[in-house]
Amino acid sequence: GASRPGPTNRDNRAVHALARIMLHGRIPNIQTSWVKLGVTGTQVMLQGGANDLGGTLMEETISRMAGSEHGSEKTVEELRAIAEGIGRPARERTTTHARREGRSPAA
Repeated sequence: GASRPGPTNRDNRAVHALARIMLHGRIPNIQTSWVKLGVTGTQVMLQGGANDLGGTLMEETISRMAGSEHGSEKTVEELRAIAEGIGRPARERTTTHARREGRSPAA
């Protein structure tokens, strides 16, 4: 049978929102991917359940090689602008979600 090329924006939004609800109290951070969803899609996910932009992923090649059309690199300023564009704060973090002191102030 025929299959579609991937999840719809509605599918992505539902998964992020359900993850926030179902994992509440167990997993505090739900990450979205600007590489896969683009800027607008990422902003929608941040408004609907995700709280992590995946900012440590500043250069990405796997999704691009698989056909992603949203680029492979963003600067810290570009990543911050994605969150700030919808009124969300942005900050750098470590892989364990601790604040990275002295690198960039919280918005």
